Amino acid sequence: MSAEKILHVDQNQNILKTPVLSEVKFSGRVDINDLLTRARKAKEKENKINLVFFGLISALVVIVGIILSF
Repeated sequence: MSAEKILHVDQNQNILKTPVLSEVKFSGRVDINDLLTRARKAKEKENKINLVFFGLISALVVIVGIILSF
């Protein structure tokens, strides 16, 4: 009878333990909204860079024009 109690207690400990997942499983599916958001952010970054270059070139043209006018 004591052997049955020990087996019963061991079985209950295994049941109460939560399984630990060491690896993250990916389903292989891609969320299209995430991809679109990433593409929009990249496009916005390109637009900002282009705007900065345009501003610098415009400022350079204005400064050269002012210098040449004197």
